[in-house]
Amino acid sequence: MSDTELVLRSTRVITPDGTRAAAVSVARGKITAVLPHDAPVPAGATLQDFGDDVLLPGLVDTHVHVNDPGRTEWEGFWTATRAAAAGGITTLVDMPLNSLPPTTTVGNLRTKQEVARSKAHVDIGFWGGALPGNVKDLRPLHDAGVFGFKCFLSPSGVEEFPELDQQQLTASMTEIAGFGGLLIVHAEDPHELDAAPHLSGPKYADYLATRPRVSENTAIEALIDVAQRIGARVHVLHLSSSDALPLVAAAKRAGVRLTVETCPHYLTLTAEEVPDGASEFKCCPPIREAANQDLLWDALADGTIDCIVTDHSPSTADLKTDDFATAWGGISSLQLSLPAIWTEARRRGRSLEDVVRWMSTATANLVGLEQKGAIAPGRDADFAVLAPEETFTVDPAALHHRNPVTAYAGKTLHGVVRSTWLRGVRIASDGTLTEPTGRLLDRS
Repeated sequence: MSDTELVLRSTRVITPDGTRAAAVSVARGKITAVLPHDAPVPAGATLQDFGDDVLLPGLVDTHVHVNDPGRTEWEGFWTATRAAAAGGITTLVDMPLNSLPPTTTVGNLRTKQEVARSKAHVDIGFWGGALPGNVKDLRPLHDAGVFGFKCFLSPSGVEEFPELDQQQLTASMTEIAGFGGLLIVHAEDPHELDAAPHLSGPKYADYLATRPRVSENTAIEALIDVAQRIGARVHVLHLSSSDALPLVAAAKRAGVRLTVETCPHYLTLTAEEVPDGASEFKCCPPIREAANQDLLWDALADGTIDCIVTDHSPSTADLKTDDFATAWGGISSLQLSLPAIWTEARRRGRSLEDVVRWMSTATANLVGLEQKGAIAPGRDADFAVLAPEETFTVDPAALHHRNPVTAYAGKTLHGVVRSTWLRGVRIASDGTLTEPTGRLLDRS
């Protein structure tokens, strides 16, 4: 007798071997087989037939600022994971800063895990933090299961998470390389930022001038040099400057253990369209020009950029003032990342298979989640069901993240997420969420 509990059927199932009509068998939260579309349904199994809607693996978002505990009014595990589930994301990895305490010791990690445990609508993993003076904490955090360590090379914007100078970067990277860990880096050079114009006010062009491309380029060049000398594994966060792409490509050819991400806002929004005073578009590094965006898409296509993550970095609405110099920098997009990217990808002739590779498979590989990121036997039965031809207009009040602020307000996007499934259980259906069933993940 078959142990199959659930069969998910669609004329368009995205698998590692391509998109095809198929039936996906599930038992005990795992995918057991990917069968022909007309395969018989075993006795006792439940059939879910999605017709022509696309069945794709649940997305894995490895760059999310949940801000819980301590700044829960900015977001929180309950609201963040509801937004993720509604948007087809089944796994997220939480950034170590913006919460109080930050994830910089094992004790702080345990505090955050306890807060998250009962609020997780999707699976949650955690990054640790690399700060001046906490080298001694890095290996214990690694042993406790964090997926890697985040550092800044320029001020982070919160005083409890200071940046590393070059000597401290080398020390942290050496320690992390010693136990085979991953260092993820906010790469903007503080000296280049200090040398840039110091402008305030509502004009986006003025804000853009305060964070020039050279700040990213210089920081990435220095990071590559240190990583090459040490033999460390490093990951560049939220790449914005297309000028850095030749550096990245050359480093990869030279064998540097380097990966790179970019974000939906850099790929779908442009500096030319940002209204003055609209600080919901403010992020660091900033959204740049359309010509820059074209080169980022080219780099995704040729593999220079490895993956797409949200860098969901919310705040309360009052922190989004009309002065770009003082407004909080962060884009809220957790629920919208899949349709936002699909809208632009389809316009550029890219496929949903590409989107899955960039937003699920590559991100799962980045953090070593071998059970996620693909519809294949043995993987977790995590799915999103997408109507890719349908459109909707973004209403901030209808989103599940805590504060109704988003740079996508009023935009019409392709791709409606019909439902989201975690280990074979439907956790979201047409925007309606079930009670939380997500698990806390660690590196093991």
